[in-house]
Amino acid sequence: MSTTATEFGAAATGEQLEQLAADTLRVLAMDAVQKADSGHPGMPMGMADAAHLLWTEFLRLDPREPRWLGRDRFVLSAGHGSMLLYGLMHLAGFEELTLDELKRFRQLHSKTPGHPESFVTAGVETTTGPLGQGFANAVGMAMAERHLVARFPEAADVLAQRTFVICGDGDLMEGISSEAASMAGHLGLSRLVVLYDDNEISIDGSTALAFSEDVLRRFEGHGWRTERVDGHDRGAVRRAIEAALAQDARPSLIACRTVIGKHAPTKAGTAKAHGEPLGDKELAATKAAMGWPPEPFLVPGAVRERWARRQAEWRAARARWDDAWKALERAHPQTATTLRRWSSGAAPDLSGVKWPAFKPGEKDATRGSSGKVLQALCEGVPNLIGGSADLTPSTKTYLNAGGGDFERGKYAGRNLRFGVREHAMGAVMNGMALHGLLIPFGATFLTFTDYARPAMRLGALMGTRTVYVMTHDSIFLGEDGPTHQPVEHLMAMRVIPGMRLIRPSDAAETALAWRMALEHEGPTVLALTRQNLPVLDRAEHGDAEGALRGGYVLWERGGQEPQVVLVATGSEVHVALDVARALHRDDGRAVRVVSLPCWEVFEEQEPAYREAVLPPACGARVSIEAGVTFGWERYTGELGLRVGVDRFGASAPAGALAEHFGLSPGQVLQRVREYLATVG
Repeated sequence: MSTTATEFGAAATGEQLEQLAADTLRVLAMDAVQKADSGHPGMPMGMADAAHLLWTEFLRLDPREPRWLGRDRFVLSAGHGSMLLYGLMHLAGFEELTLDELKRFRQLHSKTPGHPESFVTAGVETTTGPLGQGFANAVGMAMAERHLVARFPEAADVLAQRTFVICGDGDLMEGISSEAASMAGHLGLSRLVVLYDDNEISIDGSTALAFSEDVLRRFEGHGWRTERVDGHDRGAVRRAIEAALAQDARPSLIACRTVIGKHAPTKAGTAKAHGEPLGDKELAATKAAMGWPPEPFLVPGAVRERWARRQAEWRAARARWDDAWKALERAHPQTATTLRRWSSGAAPDLSGVKWPAFKPGEKDATRGSSGKVLQALCEGVPNLIGGSADLTPSTKTYLNAGGGDFERGKYAGRNLRFGVREHAMGAVMNGMALHGLLIPFGATFLTFTDYARPAMRLGALMGTRTVYVMTHDSIFLGEDGPTHQPVEHLMAMRVIPGMRLIRPSDAAETALAWRMALEHEGPTVLALTRQNLPVLDRAEHGDAEGALRGGYVLWERGGQEPQVVLVATGSEVHVALDVARALHRDDGRAVRVVSLPCWEVFEEQEPAYREAVLPPACGARVSIEAGVTFGWERYTGELGLRVGVDRFGASAPAGALAEHFGLSPGQVLQRVREYLATVG
């Protein structure tokens, strides 16, 4: 510690010391952004007072164990203000957030990336930056907490915690925040407290350019408790948080009127403070206006001591929690064991699941087969929880033994009613998964991944174990027409790194798809049919367990070396089988059919296995999938035949659509024959 750091502010006590500590957050943010020559200093400078108060008087955590089960959750939804969070974590004593790491802000492989990333920095609860996502994640975290306390009332002392959020104007402009706020108010999530950085500035300038609504009245309409305070008056912020936590009926929004870039002589209160360094001259002038020494990254010794006292308070709170946990272990050892297992992050134990049996030849839509599997998983995976975006009967996702609905005041139910809120559904699922004990699933039609995609992408980035049950997976949903018929969506999901898309061809593959999804450390999309498909006779076809490797030889005739390989997914596997049988029976061709339900898992297999399934020597390859053909060249090669749908669908019964788009077995057979005639 330098002499300056030791001496500066040494005499500060009481409110002077609290101001010194808040100003330390401002200085760390200014200096880090300036050193990086990139970043957003204005929001940390504006919210430093409220954030300091929240962390030093209300938030409960253990910097020594960032994933401690008993911690409160803190979400910086306005993720561009990441230096506020990093400054707080540094002062709080998080081991990874050293002063050197703050000096490496926004640099390659640092623990201080431009936006908070949960998979990079221990103690960051969720990845934020795309505005509104953190707000909705926090709703999911608050839902998870209420559910666990209701499920395990004997463990309330160790499970009860609060969820705090700092958000900004941009978060509340995004539509997802309205979806999530509506859910939170409807459910009465009273342990959710949001501090809204109401600074009236966005990148373009004044928020009045595009945002003139009465935010508090909007949230009151959503069922929230609201209050407006001076965000620089720590006493007012304290009283508002105390009032929020004193009631148990509604979530709370506290609008903190702040000055963006506070103390910067020429940039405070302007858009120039938002997303660029202050500049050397303005930085020096700001420190002078604050009465702060020019030394960069200065943390006064008195502030270190102030935070040391807070750390001692956290250790005492942790000790009390540890005593409560020991009492739980003595009185309810099974509950303690369950909570320990759920919070481990390990995949669920599926050995006790009583998987449903499916008879060869019987017909069922894969959405129906999935529904039957879900009932078994409800019993065998007790921390599985989920629902649909107002499509429960269509997606077959109601858990009959799930204890009813998760609803206001009755949070033990495992059936979630997301309403028509696909975007919030995905983000809430991420929040529930990040909370650390539950495995959430959400359902809608595959075409509405368009509405959920931003949250799905962030789930893939973070590796959240979430399952998307996406039914009505092709044009064959029929009469609802092209607005509801997914065409490009299968490929759109496949191109997201870390996302698995599984499109099973029958009930047996559907059951295995659920197993793969629950064991995957990341999100999975199950693409399921509306139309009925026959259960394949595995005595005649390849063992369905081949699906666990992403793709496998389903059927072949005519010798070890196929003359043509047909590769398909989902309902089109049955078309491929019909075509293959005709080619072998009538044309004498050696034919192989490959079911490829999950590209991502198939690509993880060793090259020898992939080549055994798709032999390089066979250049005649045909893909069949009722979606865009773009991307299939990975498996067919440029000279292969790709059968699909490269246009929007139409409103008609499924059979008529198959004929119209050339996907009936007879039409595909003709195209394959014509193709083979050209390649020999």
